[in-house]
Amino acid sequence: MRIGIPRETMPGECRVAVTPSGVRALRDSGAGIVLETGAGTASGFGDREYRDAGGMIVPTASDAWSADLVVKVKEPLPAEFRFLSKSSTLFTFLHLAAFPQLTQELLTRKVTAIAYETVVSGGALPILRPMSEVAGILSIQVGARGLERGCGGRGVLLSATGGSPPGDVTVLGAGVAGRNAARIAAGIGANVTVLDVNPEKLSGAQNECGGQARTVRSTPEAVAEVVKETDLLVSTVLVAGERAPRLVTREMIRSMRPGAVAVDIAIDQGGSLETSRPTTHADPYFIEERVVHYCVTNMPAAVPRTSTQGLATTVLPYLLSFAVKGVVGALRSDDRLLSGLNTFDGHVTCAGVAKAFGKPFLAAPDAIR
Repeated sequence: MRIGIPRETMPGECRVAVTPSGVRALRDSGAGIVLETGAGTASGFGDREYRDAGGMIVPTASDAWSADLVVKVKEPLPAEFRFLSKSSTLFTFLHLAAFPQLTQELLTRKVTAIAYETVVSGGALPILRPMSEVAGILSIQVGARGLERGCGGRGVLLSATGGSPPGDVTVLGAGVAGRNAARIAAGIGANVTVLDVNPEKLSGAQNECGGQARTVRSTPEAVAEVVKETDLLVSTVLVAGERAPRLVTREMIRSMRPGAVAVDIAIDQGGSLETSRPTTHADPYFIEERVVHYCVTNMPAAVPRTSTQGLATTVLPYLLSFAVKGVVGALRSDDRLLSGLNTFDGHVTCAGVAKAFGKPFLAAPDAIR
């Protein structure tokens, strides 16, 4: 099998899906690895390191896209659609429920597309997890920056000082991203409130915060009440494979303190705030309803070295399975990988994507028979 790793093209995207040590492991398994020149440079991995590990450096994106299996970090952009074909498999973050045009391209071109974010193992999302950890931690950093006057914020420091109280942080969702956001916020001394519908997840968040967070069962009424009194709102809620649920209405945003900040981690799945719209690392903030919004769709790219190491570690075992068994063989032998299959031979094989666009759904096991 030939595995291709093109350079990422999304603005501000600096991650790469495979490290040089991963290339060496794949080469040892019998796979051939082709990387577009500069694919790992922004993450601190140069072409020479990949070449020394057994990879082949190629000059153009088309060279990397011509492989049997194309491994990326983010979904293909329109300029890359011409590379999509039935003859290759795509393995990357896709978030198709938020991208109707990409979904249609994958179906029309009969691409085998496997999404990192819908690979499920024991009820958890193993490939998404490290990126959720990074995004949760970053949400407090970027939220704190947004509160600075220079970004349009209300000028509040989240940590207390000798003469001032701490800031108020509200986290929607007590999953991986939410717990990490709450832990960091509590660690710097902010007043933290976490909302979720799951009591066990709320208990987990309370434990991770060392008892320094208030937990509230999430209802529309509870969300509306809490956001009025917050300085920083972090929304982390998503449903695997589906468009993110809209939890915060424009009216709720309007009720927030002027200069407060809202960070929408779920923006890559369409966003969970009615006022959200995608932004970039180059221009991350905007003000809507007097509230500063941060809605960067690839947050972990802000720290590409850390993010690449976490992502590559979780992706590598699946790549080794592909290398040894082939794409269909690996899918048939591993229910975790099979859960990640979003499109196959012109069919939608992810229930959440079919629901988002009202398209016919074909169960993944039936598709690959």
